[in-house]
Amino acid sequence: MNAPNALTSFWLELVAPLRDGLLGFGEIGLLVWIVLKILAIAVPVILAVAFYVVWERKLIGWMHVRHGPMYVGKGLFQAFADVFKLLFKEVVQPSSAHPFLYRLAPLITLVPAFAAWAVVPFDAQLVLSNANAGLLYLLAMTSLGVYGIILAGWASNSKYAFLGAMRAAAQVVSYEIAMGFALVGVLIASGSLNLTQIVQAQAGDAGVFEWFWLPLLPLFLVYFISGVAETNRAPFDVVEGESEIVAGHMVEYSGSQFALFFLAEYANMILVSFLTAIFFVGGWLSPIPAAWIPDVPVLSTLLGDGWWWLFAKVFFFASCFIWFRASFPRYRYDQIMRLGWKVFIPITIAWICATALLVYFGVFQAGQ
Repeated sequence: MNAPNALTSFWLELVAPLRDGLLGFGEIGLLVWIVLKILAIAVPVILAVAFYVVWERKLIGWMHVRHGPMYVGKGLFQAFADVFKLLFKEVVQPSSAHPFLYRLAPLITLVPAFAAWAVVPFDAQLVLSNANAGLLYLLAMTSLGVYGIILAGWASNSKYAFLGAMRAAAQVVSYEIAMGFALVGVLIASGSLNLTQIVQAQAGDAGVFEWFWLPLLPLFLVYFISGVAETNRAPFDVVEGESEIVAGHMVEYSGSQFALFFLAEYANMILVSFLTAIFFVGGWLSPIPAAWIPDVPVLSTLLGDGWWWLFAKVFFFASCFIWFRASFPRYRYDQIMRLGWKVFIPITIAWICATALLVYFGVFQAGQ
């Protein structure tokens, strides 16, 4: 189970001399190696955000029967043009805003969005920190982002921004409870807080039918929909209700500071897609049963377990965010709160009890 596939082994062997060389320099070499590993995750995430924005515009365009971005590099580099535009714009700070907290808020939102990636495994051996309490760490990191939103609303000294921040805080806290309860079900089913072990608990001979989406179907749906709500995306985007409160907590932000909020939002969307794939649909595990995979060198590698399956699942869930935005009208604020508190939380509590009973009576065994 723990053995990496051939492609992963190749990359690990490729970077081994660099790692050994840096570690030979003692503590300074260790620090450089840690920074390189962080950059190896942070830079692809930033690039993924850029291309995700382009894909969102293109997909919504096709759903609306129009072209979407089509000029800057045939539309492919439109996001980079937008980033450069934002970076070179003047950062206008309201005269009545709190100077320090106004500048600090975007960073407090961005840092947890990137810090959470430390425990996300991309393959059996490809993870920055294979922490045993990875699930708890994720819950802690994803909870911190709301402080940046509250600070942004309060420090802007604007009624629109403050109202948007209050809405965002209430919404994130409400749906975080449902997401946390959904992960308790995953914990009971897998018997571990380690994300790699959670994926390996879904391995078996039946392929896709071994994954947690089947026994934990209500928790799977609640987790993903709550993830959409927690990232303040349509149809849960009352925080940025243009007809009511303009851009919510970001209304007074411009230039590079606005770009940081934008980056954090999309990084969180990709993170939720990764976590949904890892917790419920087998992560990097192949959907094809092992008995069905032919013993042909290249084909057996491609159809077997590997990081490409994880990325395919993530692409599907990330596209669902866009599909929801293009298809559903915005909820009223009271409807969002009712859905979170009166529907999702009772469902998750009931299914946690059901999962515990299934494990207790041996219908399925935890961690197997």
